[in-house]
Amino acid sequence: MIEISRLCKTFGSNIVLNNLNLTIPEGETKVVIGRSGTGKSVLLKNIIGILKPDSGSVKIGGVEVTSLSEREYNKIRMKMGMVFQGGALFDSMNVAENVAFVLNEFMSLDEKTVRERVAKYLAMVGLQKIEHMMPSQLSGGMKKRVSLARVLCMEPEIIFYDEPTTGVDPITADAINNLIVELSHKLKVTSIVVTHDMSSAYKVADSIAMLYHGQVIAEGTPDAIRHTTHPVVKQFIHGEAQGPITEDENLIFGHIK
Repeated sequence: MIEISRLCKTFGSNIVLNNLNLTIPEGETKVVIGRSGTGKSVLLKNIIGILKPDSGSVKIGGVEVTSLSEREYNKIRMKMGMVFQGGALFDSMNVAENVAFVLNEFMSLDEKTVRERVAKYLAMVGLQKIEHMMPSQLSGGMKKRVSLARVLCMEPEIIFYDEPTTGVDPITADAINNLIVELSHKLKVTSIVVTHDMSSAYKVADSIAMLYHGQVIAEGTPDAIRHTTHPVVKQFIHGEAQGPITEDENLIFGHIK
């Protein structure tokens, strides 16, 4: 479904993606892990087309998208949905208006169909009869689920999740993880989940890839990653302060006195 080859992206002198290679088969949930600032969100933005790579290839469904015009890319984007870290809901719109936003803006659907889709996908994420509520009345977990319902309304083939469990309590985080797994099985969508939450990664992933210095340095099943002997991956997944990542950063930034 998605094939990324030798992808490069820099911001000034900062190399964020450095000849990155990654493949996501159709119907798979790929979790991308790594420290903050390692390029996880930049990778998503290059796939979606919010950012343009400096070089390299991104193919979606066999189509090379890096050379597409904005108009051509929009046709591809209609097959994709993005669940943003904070939900990215419009404060001035109620839940129903937020969920229906893409349908009303980009699809020629009648009012009854839109209303039915909104109710259907709110129910699918466990939120019934809250259409009239405003974002300010929702908890962090509810906002994330409303954001997911908005994506599902598009009936996409690919869903991107940017830190889906950040900012919520452990019980809500687990409910969100369960929802990602359920939707993957029920709807057979291809998913990319960006996270540094290893509990979430192990639970939702078919495959996990770790980014470090702009490249995928390890990839495998949750069980393979959990039992890795790779020193960098091992330090990250166990959350250890001492190790090669820390030593590497000390070489770059100098020791803290």
